[in-house]
Amino acid sequence: FLSLVAEFCCGFFVILILGNFWFLAVLYLLWLYLDWGTPCAGGRRSQWVRSWTVWKYFREYFPIHLIKTSELNPKHNYLLGFHPHGVLVAGAFGNFCTDPPFKNLFPGLTPYLHIMPIWFGCPFFREYIMSAGMVSASKESVSHVLNNEGGGHASVIVIGGAEESLNAHPGSLTLNILKRKGFIKMALKHGAHLVPVFSFGENELFKQVANPKGSWLRNVQEKLQKIMGFALPLFHARGVFQYSFGLIPYRQPIHTVVGSPIPVKKNSNPTTEEIDQLHALYLEKLKKLFEEHKSNYGIPAHKSLIFE
Repeated sequence: FLSLVAEFCCGFFVILILGNFWFLAVLYLLWLYLDWGTPCAGGRRSQWVRSWTVWKYFREYFPIHLIKTSELNPKHNYLLGFHPHGVLVAGAFGNFCTDPPFKNLFPGLTPYLHIMPIWFGCPFFREYIMSAGMVSASKESVSHVLNNEGGGHASVIVIGGAEESLNAHPGSLTLNILKRKGFIKMALKHGAHLVPVFSFGENELFKQVANPKGSWLRNVQEKLQKIMGFALPLFHARGVFQYSFGLIPYRQPIHTVVGSPIPVKKNSNPTTEEIDQLHALYLEKLKKLFEEHKSNYGIPAHKSLIFE
C-alpha cells in the first residue's frame, strides 16, 4: 500500500516538472532541502491524518487487533521491538500509525514507527508518512525520540528489517534477530525500557514465491537488498472480485500482542558483554511472549520461534 502511494507521489512530482507547473516543483525542492532533517527530529505528525475514517476500514478489513498484556508507565520512554516484518507490516502501521488503538490502550504514550530513511527522499510521500507518525530508522532519529526527558515516547522498530520480509511465508516463524543488537545498544544508552511485540498473522497476508536460502532467487533478492537498502519479495494474494490471484492482502486476522517491559538502566557507554546480556534477555522474553499466546491464535503447540 505504501509503495503504491509512493509511486503515485513520485509520478505527480514528475508531472509537475514536465508540465506547466515546474515552478511548483522547484519550490517543493527548496522546501525539501530546508526540511530534510525533520524525519530525524521527531517528524511532523498530524492527528487529523491519523484519525482518517479510511484507517478504521483498513483495520477492520483483516481485522487488526492490539492486545495489551501489561501497563506501560508514561513517565518512561520505551523501545518496542516489532516482530515479524511480514510483507506489508500491516500490524505495525494499523496499530501505531492510526488512532485510536494505541492511544486508548496506552494513554500518555506517543508511538513513533521508525522506517528506512530512503522513504523520506520521495517527494510528497514523505509528508504523508510523517503525518502518520513515521520517522527515520537512523540512529539520530531513534536517539531524538528516546531522549525525551519527560518520558512518554515509544520508538517502534521492526527489528528484522527488510531482510526478514524474504522469510514472510504463511506459517513461517523465522526471525532475523541474532545479529541485530543495535536496538539493544540504543535502549541502554537512553535508559529506554525494552518491550517485545509479536504480531500473530502478519505472515499470513500474502503468498510468496518459494525462495529458500541458497536458491538463485534468494541470492538475487539478497544482493538487491544490499544494493538498494530494501528487499523485493515476489508475492501475491487475492484480487478485488476473486480470491485466486492479485495484490490485495488476504483477509486474515492480525493480533499484535504488546509484552511486558524489560527495565533498562541508562548506560551511556555499554560494553559488548552488557549488550549481549540484555539481548539474550530480550530473546528470552520474546520467546516467552510467543509461547504464552500462540495457542490463542492458531499456532500448533509443537511450533516455536526460530532465531537467525
